[in-house]
Amino acid sequence: STDEQLRNLQLWLMGSLGSTRWPVAMATCAVVAVALLIAQRLAQPLNAIALGEAQASLMGVGVERTKRLAVVLAALVVGCITAGCGMVGFIGLVAPHWVRMLAGPDHRVVLPASALLGAAMVVFADAFARTVVAPAELPLGVLTALVGVPLFLAMLRQFRRQL
Repeated sequence: STDEQLRNLQLWLMGSLGSTRWPVAMATCAVVAVALLIAQRLAQPLNAIALGEAQASLMGVGVERTKRLAVVLAALVVGCITAGCGMVGFIGLVAPHWVRMLAGPDHRVVLPASALLGAAMVVFADAFARTVVAPAELPLGVLTALVGVPLFLAMLRQFRRQL
């Protein structure tokens, strides 16, 4: 491998938007948009499943089919985004929990709001990572881990107190 290829691989492993190009970004946006449209159709069945699988089944929801489709959609979106910008952790864990705390458990709100909050968090974190140690660039995955780990641990602590 050339030095540039090794550098790009290292940036991808630590998460960075610096090496992402417009064709990759547009393809990722298209996949995410289609997945969000499909996910919105799953919002009602997911709300029913949140009541319990037996209750959802009695309501006519195909529980196994819905769960399988939700997992496939999540894997597709996460894989597509990770391919484009590398391993940026904790955004996908923190954003939905914040949305649930602010807006409640309705998947019709949680799904799109989590996507928007997660995207905003990544853009803000990337801007901060590019300016905090300028002219160098702090890897985005490192920054999100530094912020995300304490936030996630605090959320876990709060959840344990509620039990």
